[in-house]
Amino acid sequence: MANNNKENNYTAKDIYVLEGLEPVRKRPGMYIGSTGVDGLHHLIWEVVDNSIDEAMAGHAKNIDVVIETDNRVRVGDDGRGIPVETHKQTKKSALETVMTTLHAGGKFGGESYKISGGLHGVGVSVVNALSSYLKAEVCREGELWFQEYNKGVPKTKVKKAGVCKNTGTTVAFEPDPEIFKEIKFSYQRVLDHLRTQAYLTKGVKITVTDERTQPAQSRSFYFEGGIMAYVQYLNRSKVKKQETIFSCNKTAENIAVEVAFQYTEDFQGLEQSFANNIHTPEGGMHLTGFRTALTRTLNDYARKNGFIKNTDDNLTGEDVREGLTTVISVKLREPQFEGQTKAKLGNPEARSAVETAVAETLTEFLEKNPGEARGILEKTILAKKAREAAKAARETVIRKGILDGLALPGKLADCSSKDPAESELFIVEGDSAGGSAKQARTRNFQAILPLRGKILNVEKSRLDKMLVNKEIKALVIALGAAIADEFDIEKIRYHKVVLMTDADVDGAHIRTLLLTLFYRYFPKVIEKGYLYIAQPPLYQLRKGKEIRYVYSDAEKETAIEEISKIKDQKSKIKIKVMGEDVDEVSVGEETAESQTGVSEKIAGINIQRYKGLGEMNPEQLWDTTMDPKTRMLRQVAVADAENADKIFDILMGSEVGPRKRFIQTHAKTVKNLDI
Repeated sequence: MANNNKENNYTAKDIYVLEGLEPVRKRPGMYIGSTGVDGLHHLIWEVVDNSIDEAMAGHAKNIDVVIETDNRVRVGDDGRGIPVETHKQTKKSALETVMTTLHAGGKFGGESYKISGGLHGVGVSVVNALSSYLKAEVCREGELWFQEYNKGVPKTKVKKAGVCKNTGTTVAFEPDPEIFKEIKFSYQRVLDHLRTQAYLTKGVKITVTDERTQPAQSRSFYFEGGIMAYVQYLNRSKVKKQETIFSCNKTAENIAVEVAFQYTEDFQGLEQSFANNIHTPEGGMHLTGFRTALTRTLNDYARKNGFIKNTDDNLTGEDVREGLTTVISVKLREPQFEGQTKAKLGNPEARSAVETAVAETLTEFLEKNPGEARGILEKTILAKKAREAAKAARETVIRKGILDGLALPGKLADCSSKDPAESELFIVEGDSAGGSAKQARTRNFQAILPLRGKILNVEKSRLDKMLVNKEIKALVIALGAAIADEFDIEKIRYHKVVLMTDADVDGAHIRTLLLTLFYRYFPKVIEKGYLYIAQPPLYQLRKGKEIRYVYSDAEKETAIEEISKIKDQKSKIKIKVMGEDVDEVSVGEETAESQTGVSEKIAGINIQRYKGLGEMNPEQLWDTTMDPKTRMLRQVAVADAENADKIFDILMGSEVGPRKRFIQTHAKTVKNLDI
């Protein structure tokens, strides 16, 4: 092979070795997931994990988290305190070693931590690397020690600061603005995360304080009931089918297994699983073990007590999980998580441990509580009958969509494109708006499905009842990807599904009903980022040839002030959409076309309030809400499934009390209320 020195310039000098914490600053996303809001809060979780590990090891009872002013967070505990003596391997203080070395700590060997969540976290050293300032204070054996760092580099050696009475570790850090574009901690997010940690670490008090407000606000969490109290909290707004919360607390195969569950009258279930206090949103072996034990044990009890006659009538996993709220927590020495985000537990032994522990405890629970057992079996058998009815209804709907020559709903004005990636489906409220939208659309890639009235509240209905509803049936066939467990995202006919409802109370209600439907029965549409909410304007402002569309009362006032200064002119103007100027468009002479809706005049400006989409002519609807160049769409995402489940249950569920309290709590924040 010929040797070309000019081209063959790849030599040893091109091999870079990143030392210390340099890799973290070079590729922060590899260590904390992102440098956005999730990664920012992950810094807090990593520091708190160390304190929780001390608590799980039996050495800490109190953990304090303080969000200070100037983007600083302080986390303290009353554990043993990180050792400060010289480390034999690094020849530095053990404190400095822990704070500046990746994969250094007391969890990688020895008996200091038999069970740890922090072991598979990225560690406090990563927090140090991504902080413009960090200070670690340790109280041990009556002496207070500290060390300060800048971007992971020690500013001084570990120093003695004086004497102290107790023991513990305090870490204060400021995220580096060079790494994080926006540094804004959410008090509510920190509360929600640490409340869960307190449930999972019973007997430990976690206090969260936000000093950015005047006066400072503070909340403390302490739960003797552990995950039983967590189930009670998750079900606080639901009608209970089972009064006594099932609880399992056993050790099997050297794995500590904690499970608690309770049936409700809901049709939806909620499963929360954890391994060493780390949330596993995708489940894993521990969740599989629980599901297997639950299904098998309930079927055994049902046959033994005459609820079902033979194996052909067996309950399925889907039947026994309807309306079930479950929390599963396992603690094991060597957890194996799948993926960088630790979303799934991979240890096979966790499956058999949970399966054994739950089967034994649940059998005993059913025998001792025959009344609860009967209620549970009645609910699961009813769920079985509904599932069978839903299957028949689903097959009818899907088969109808296939056999009728791919017959799409008559009300659907489909697009000509067969490429889902460029196709859009607008779900429009009412026939009037549907008519305007059909005229306004670009037929090549935009489809219109008008829905009449308010669809069924799926939070209160099973699938078999839903599929009788004409509007829901039309939507299922239009999407072309089935529904619920049979839904196949690969078959969906549109990669943009846009909810387009009026900007009033009824429109908001219809939008909530549709969001509930997608959240419960088409969740993959949300996960893939295919679901959007259109943003129609509230007002059109017109003075001479100047036309603006505005989307809030505040924006209206600003626009009025600006337009009132403009002299009448016949020229090109700019349309303002959501506060941003877009390309200039030509506006002809003002015509005598009739304007619908509520109109008024202020300072010579004609102000039209759009009460509904149907009040816009097709050209206006296209310009403001459907044109990809000028429209504003909000993408729907579920960042917190537990919170979304809670809100949907409160707003759309059967219980009136929680909904009433929600309305009373938030009534003062409501704006633009139409009565």
